[in-house]
Amino acid sequence: MKVLILAALVAVVASQAYPKPQYPKPTYPDPSYPKPAYPEPAYPKPAYPSPAYAKTPEYAPMPYNFDWAVKDDPSYNDYAHQETADDKGYVTGSYRVLLPDGRTQVVNYKADDYTGYVADVKYEGEAKEYKPAYKPAYPSPAYPSPAYPSPAYPAPKYPTKY
Repeated sequence: MKVLILAALVAVVASQAYPKPQYPKPTYPDPSYPKPAYPEPAYPKPAYPSPAYAKTPEYAPMPYNFDWAVKDDPSYNDYAHQETADDKGYVTGSYRVLLPDGRTQVVNYKADDYTGYVADVKYEGEAKEYKPAYKPAYPSPAYPSPAYPSPAYPAPKYPTKY
């Protein structure tokens, strides 16, 4: 019983420790400000009518879902993207990229009109030195030795300390 009373007392004190600020409700537009007057443009209005989509203030979000991936071993390209959106404008998705150091960067994200774009970036694997395994398609050419004689003077000797 004492624990219950103590817990209730702590909850009441904690809720009153930091009062929530009360801000006045904004009024838009403010009737005391005059409307701005803009001059007419110097160029003439177009002779063609404006398209129908320009008259619509905003389209409602449309749900969609897509994904694609590329994995090409000879060029070391390995990346993918997946995204889903609902009819309320909430978008979730992820993409991954194989980095030159051998790690894979994975980004999971969420986006909406309220919180904006929020990403969670992670790396898989361990970084290692990049050494491409290049294999030429043709063998290197064998050139004949030069027709001129080698020089008769000795090779130059450079000082090791200055």
